[in-house]
Amino acid sequence: MKIQHIFFDLDNTLWDHRRNAYLTIKDLFEKEEITLRYRIDFEEFHAVYHDINEKLWEDIRDGIIDKEYLRKHRFYDTFRHFKVDDEKLAMYFEEHFLDKILNHNNLVEGAGYILEYLKSKNYILHIISNGFKEVTERKCILSGIDHYFQTITSADSVGVRKPNPAIFEYALGLSDVQKETSILIGDDWIADVVGAQNFGMDVIFFDVLNENPQQGGLKMIKHLLQIKEYL
Repeated sequence: MKIQHIFFDLDNTLWDHRRNAYLTIKDLFEKEEITLRYRIDFEEFHAVYHDINEKLWEDIRDGIIDKEYLRKHRFYDTFRHFKVDDEKLAMYFEEHFLDKILNHNNLVEGAGYILEYLKSKNYILHIISNGFKEVTERKCILSGIDHYFQTITSADSVGVRKPNPAIFEYALGLSDVQKETSILIGDDWIADVVGAQNFGMDVIFFDVLNENPQQGGLKMIKHLLQIKEYL
């Protein structure tokens, strides 16, 4: 059956979360004069934060922790790595991070072009995100891409996250769409590729981190413009 509906992951597939988070944390770091107060180098701090945050998001995806645990620990554990045990400072960073990240709305290279291209070919576009509902929709609006999407599904609305098949079922149900006429495009191997394949839905893996998985017949891209090779 012909593909009619395209479901995009949001963070690091279309919306450049890595870049926007880096800029936001740098702003907070400088405002609070962390280097001066604690002799911590920003690049080192960001590298530690990045590793801790990625692991916590994997734990959320796998149902080991909830979002409250992530919000309490990602900055707290990062500061503790540098021998700064200050819950108040960590929560200041957390609260301002979620608010201020929306001041930075860089898209992944080629995102605007490829959305316009797919729309011009009459594909119907959607979002399925593991992110927090309160920021997912605002990211789309503030980056100017919300008008491309018929539906936006956030994990919080469903109570489960990709790769759980229930979130795919929910997203397709919103538009009364069949999985046989749908495809997912995402950058997370477990959440997006394994999730879609287990659900029985076609998928394009956006290999931004050059993981180069060896799977026969896998549709894979390194740049968003390569979507044109498949759609």
